[in-house]
Amino acid sequence: MGQHRTVATTFDEALKERVGASLADVDADLARRYPGDPGTRQPVHTVYVPADAFAPDTVRSWGDQALAALDAHAPDAAALAAVLGIPDGLAGSVYERVRAKLEREPVEDLRIDFEDGYGPRPGAEEDAAAVRAARLVARAYENGTAAPYMGIRMKCMEAAVRDRGIRTLDIFLTGLMEAGGLPAGLVLTLPKVTYAEQVTAMVRLAEEFEKARGLAAGRIRFEIQIETTQAVLGADGRATVARMIDAAEGRATSLHYGTFDYSASCGVGAAQQSPDHPVADHAKAVMQVAAAGTGVRLSDGSTNVLPVGPTRQVHDAWRLHHGLVRRALERAYYQGWDMHPGHLPTRYAAVYAFYREGLAQAAERLTAYMQRVGGSVLDEPATARALSGYLLRGLDCGAIDSAEVTGPTGLTRADLDLLAGRAG
Repeated sequence: MGQHRTVATTFDEALKERVGASLADVDADLARRYPGDPGTRQPVHTVYVPADAFAPDTVRSWGDQALAALDAHAPDAAALAAVLGIPDGLAGSVYERVRAKLEREPVEDLRIDFEDGYGPRPGAEEDAAAVRAARLVARAYENGTAAPYMGIRMKCMEAAVRDRGIRTLDIFLTGLMEAGGLPAGLVLTLPKVTYAEQVTAMVRLAEEFEKARGLAAGRIRFEIQIETTQAVLGADGRATVARMIDAAEGRATSLHYGTFDYSASCGVGAAQQSPDHPVADHAKAVMQVAAAGTGVRLSDGSTNVLPVGPTRQVHDAWRLHHGLVRRALERAYYQGWDMHPGHLPTRYAAVYAFYREGLAQAAERLTAYMQRVGGSVLDEPATARALSGYLLRGLDCGAIDSAEVTGPTGLTRADLDLLAGRAG
């Protein structure tokens, strides 16, 4: 007893070294292509505002309009819960947090739109709008009124509008540099991508701007909008979206599903174009698998049914939007588009209810996993990552507070980052 026993083996060290050498390229490729979660906050939505409608008070105006909609059509927790079917036990806390969010940070991500929402304009007019957008964004970050993430959606890389899109991008980025530099929350959107080569072209533009302006390589990143069938399935039968992520050379931040362009390209009638149509589910499933592990995130699209008009009509639109947001969250699409201030109450109500209703169970399971005490569910490290990610997303958007996590689990934000694989 107490003596070390030699375990018999057959493989020698030289064999292991040969195996390691044979897989070195694979190891490097895995590390490059699949770096995992970037460890940054993902906004729960993106708001698109036409460039000519964007104003210094746009973020605050959207919040005020959303609050006014609540006052008019759901003035208390019971009223909103009755419309949306929020359980009684959650209604009060969700309603209070929704109102607080609309007062404090109504928009998490805002895109000034120079594409479909803006349309073709005389060159001088779009030039002026791009200059103005840069000035207003820089000023918003300077005075603290900006959304956490802001930027533009340029026109796409198709031949008919390519030069115009590139010029607008140049004017906007140059304007930001002249106003003091690129803000930390800058996000750029490349729409209607059909070929990976268009993504490569965007990379080259970013590289040239960085060199010309003395910026660190890789500083300019962008999101890719998946709005065409060619972006999902190429002519060769391969999943094009995976090639687009690769073509971005580490600069892609997210993939955004474009509900209406994609549905139309599949021949779906206008009345049936929705984020829950089967063609939408297929496209997003392909996007989800292609992006998994790459650090590129996924965003759902939008509904064009607006909560306007009499209360009954608003309630119908709210129920539709709330259901779509909830459905997306359950499918791990943690971001979507909002097209009207009236969508903000139901966006945050759905998001907050989703995280608050699962808080106790997630905390219990994570605690059991950390203490190795077992429980009703036998969780593995991958599930612990998912549970930690769930709690982190709830913290980021304001659905839950740090004390509500640390109290039952004893885990800090840093602990959750480590478990979720977010620590650098």
